[in-house]
Amino acid sequence: MAALIPGLKVKVEGEYNQDRKLVATSVKFSGGDLQKAQLAEAASRQHRQETEQHKVELEKQSAALKAQNEQLQLHEEQLVSHKAQIEAAVARFGDMDDYYILDEVTVYFANGKVKVDPKYEAPLLELTTMAKDVQGYVIAVTGYASSTGSTEVNQKLSEDRANNVTNILRQKANVPLTRILAPGAMGESRQVNNDKSAEGEAENRRVVVRVLQNKAIAGI
Repeated sequence: MAALIPGLKVKVEGEYNQDRKLVATSVKFSGGDLQKAQLAEAASRQHRQETEQHKVELEKQSAALKAQNEQLQLHEEQLVSHKAQIEAAVARFGDMDDYYILDEVTVYFANGKVKVDPKYEAPLLELTTMAKDVQGYVIAVTGYASSTGSTEVNQKLSEDRANNVTNILRQKANVPLTRILAPGAMGESRQVNNDKSAEGEAENRRVVVRVLQNKAIAGI
């Protein structure tokens, strides 16, 4: 009975019972036919397994492609958001026609770093001390980054750098919030040096702090 598999050619002898069902009394087949049937069954079983495995692989690839598309869409949304932030910062800080720039201090940062080197605290305090004698002064803090790395990471670096410098102005120089413009994060825009050497990149990892006076207040 174990040899009776699909596709095997057999010769059956028997009689019909009262229910008109054939009851075999003899089943014969050749060894060659059995071997062919076994090979066909094995090939069919392998085909089913390969088909199922291929189906599983296709499902995995489909899921991975879906996840990749979602990641790309998120990345595009982040780029749009970063672009809007940069454009807003450019609108605030790019046009200084209505202001006099009375003095400024530039704070430089190591690659990928946002912590302010303590050596800059003295120049910043001196700048704010001078500013207090200026009628209607405001302080603009603008952060930048070099073009090394991804745009979104550099945007975040410029933002964190500007915020850290602003905290020094508020906490150590006691500059009132009403005198500090919202920190601007310019990311990779406004590169001062397109040189890709270490020295050239270092010039762009900066925060520029400016003391401004409105020309109308100055009487111009």
